[in-house]
Amino acid sequence: MSIRGGKIISTAVTIVGILLSLVLVIIGLKMGVFTSPETLQIFLRGAGLWAPLIFVGIQVVQVVFPIIPGGLTCVAGVLLFGPAWGFLYNYVGICIGSCINFSLAKQYGRPFVERSVSEKMWGKYIKWLDSPKFDLYFALAIFFPVAPDDFLCLLAGLTPMKFRRFVTIILLGKPLSLLAYSWGLATALSWLAQFLGR
Repeated sequence: MSIRGGKIISTAVTIVGILLSLVLVIIGLKMGVFTSPETLQIFLRGAGLWAPLIFVGIQVVQVVFPIIPGGLTCVAGVLLFGPAWGFLYNYVGICIGSCINFSLAKQYGRPFVERSVSEKMWGKYIKWLDSPKFDLYFALAIFFPVAPDDFLCLLAGLTPMKFRRFVTIILLGKPLSLLAYSWGLATALSWLAQFLGR
C-alpha cells in the first residue's frame, strides 16, 4: 500500500471513530449514562447482548472526549462483566480510543492538541517533545497507572513516532496499568461497601 493510501485510510478511520464517538456522547448525555457507575450498569443491563459492544464504545468515547472520568467506566466494566471480561472490554475500548487520539494529533497538529488540554497540563509535558528519549518516557508513562495517558497519546502524535510503534507501546503497556487501576478501584469499592454494611 502506498503512503498516500495509508493516510487516506487513517483519515477515514479517524473520522468514522469521531462520528461514532459523538453519537454515543449525545445518546449517553441524554440518557444520563455518564453520571455514575450505577447508572451505567443499569443502562448496560438493559442492552442485553449488545452490552459489551456498547460498553467498548463508551470506553472509546471517554478517551477521545474526556467528559467522564475513566475510572468510573473502568470500575463499571469490572463490576458489570466480571474481572476477566471487564478487563478485556476496558482494554479494547481504551486502546481504540488511544489510537484515535494519536491519529487526531497526527492529522491536526499542535494547535489541536493545545486546545484540547489545560495550559497546566501542556506546560508540564511539552518539554518531552524536545527529548530524544520521548519514546522511552511515553512507554514508561503508559506502563504505570499514574500518568495522563489520554493526553500523552495526543502528545505522541506530535512526534515522529510511527503508528506501528505507538500501537505496540499501547498494547504492551496498557494491561498492567489497567489491571492495577480497574481491579484496584473495584476491590476498594467492594471493601468499602462491606465495611459500611457492617
